[in-house]
Amino acid sequence: MHNTASIYSSRSTTVAVVGLGKIGLPLATQYALHGHHVIGCDVDPSVVKSVNEGISHVQQEPGLARGLADVVSMGLLSATCHTTGAVRQAGVVVVIVPVAIDTEHEVNFEAIDAATTAIAAGLQPGTLVIYETTLPVGTTSRRLARLLEQTSQLKAGRDFFLAFSPERVSSGYVFRDLSIYPKIVGGINEESTAAAVAFYRSVLDAEIITMDSIEDAEFVKLIETTYRDVNIALANEYASFADANGLDIVAAIAAANTQPYSHIHTPGVGVGGHCIPVYPYFLLAGAEQTPYIDYPLLMLPRYARRINDAMAEYAVRRIEGITGALAGQSVLILGVAYRGDVREVAFTSAKLLQDALVEHGAIVYADDPLFSEDELHALGYTRLTPLLEDKIRAIILQADHKAYQSFDFSRFVSCQVVLDGRKVFNREKIESLGMCYVAIGDGSLQVREAPRVNMREPTFVSQAFSREGGE
Repeated sequence: MHNTASIYSSRSTTVAVVGLGKIGLPLATQYALHGHHVIGCDVDPSVVKSVNEGISHVQQEPGLARGLADVVSMGLLSATCHTTGAVRQAGVVVVIVPVAIDTEHEVNFEAIDAATTAIAAGLQPGTLVIYETTLPVGTTSRRLARLLEQTSQLKAGRDFFLAFSPERVSSGYVFRDLSIYPKIVGGINEESTAAAVAFYRSVLDAEIITMDSIEDAEFVKLIETTYRDVNIALANEYASFADANGLDIVAAIAAANTQPYSHIHTPGVGVGGHCIPVYPYFLLAGAEQTPYIDYPLLMLPRYARRINDAMAEYAVRRIEGITGALAGQSVLILGVAYRGDVREVAFTSAKLLQDALVEHGAIVYADDPLFSEDELHALGYTRLTPLLEDKIRAIILQADHKAYQSFDFSRFVSCQVVLDGRKVFNREKIESLGMCYVAIGDGSLQVREAPRVNMREPTFVSQAFSREGGE
């Protein structure tokens, strides 16, 4: 195999970044800002065009618009739809192409398989290929390595370097996160790990942590995200208990978390985004029964997904405890984005809320200052018009956009209840308008009909999954 040090002294410093989405474009810009010549690859011609013009199609990412304009003007970053040609010129290839799940929660590899095949067609001896896309454990060293080898006729770990390094950044904070979060790196062999570490040292100032294998590095990211999902599910369980017993979950969690071993997250109306609702299924994709346990592994992540998705139904039942049946009644959802002030809708809880409301017969409207009326319509929502404001019986805050801090509730003269799904509104202000203020876990469960969500509590957890079919 080529000597690692010689790769970085003799080969071109050109980096091909495959996938110019909300993470890929900031990564490409980061590498160019550190002196590398970067070729960004994307299948969308409009993305390639805007990048070559120095214009970011990714909004609300501090530092990206200026940074991209600067590196394009300096000739350090260009974009193309021709991934194979870009890879031929590159000494390093970083892959950040989305992998998602389908409606049955099965992993869909179509996009990354296609990208990998295109990369393989241009792969040269001595090239370093790094996958940053979150993947099920074993995907890089088996599925993707095989695709690379079959097309290129090169051997991973012998003819080219192969590594995995999970992206660990959040939309709206990418450059900040790149500077403070340690970079996790695992290679198919020691040389591949060393090559990846050398590259990241040239583009990042953060600590680099090496793992023993690619699989270990893949596992790290799945642990991180699944932990958060399970923790939020636990917080939601606590919140349901608080509601049923007249307790205040926010105060209880704040007090509990003063103990250094307690890190309970925040309950709410659901979990959205590209990561937390998705990656537990990547982990579950590799979970099978063992000879020592007579039920499937990873039971907590399975059940946590159910709990968090069921919070939409729970929220609707909380509202009906005050208003009575919602059949024929109008309800407004505030915020269709999956997170406050982020113009993204991936797996947003707004969809689950809308589905639950419709199931109860409600007429559902949506508002979001980050999206136009046409965009809301395209996403499957009906925007509320001023003429219908007096019809609204209930309002649910789903995304805590800063714009909602000055939201005028006085316009909704028929509104009986405001459910604050993210615990940001002022209770006194809302109650002064004659509306009932409700938050998940505030202990104010109404007695009209106690909410009961259809999630059986098993006497033994494995029985529940054999009975209900698991995930």
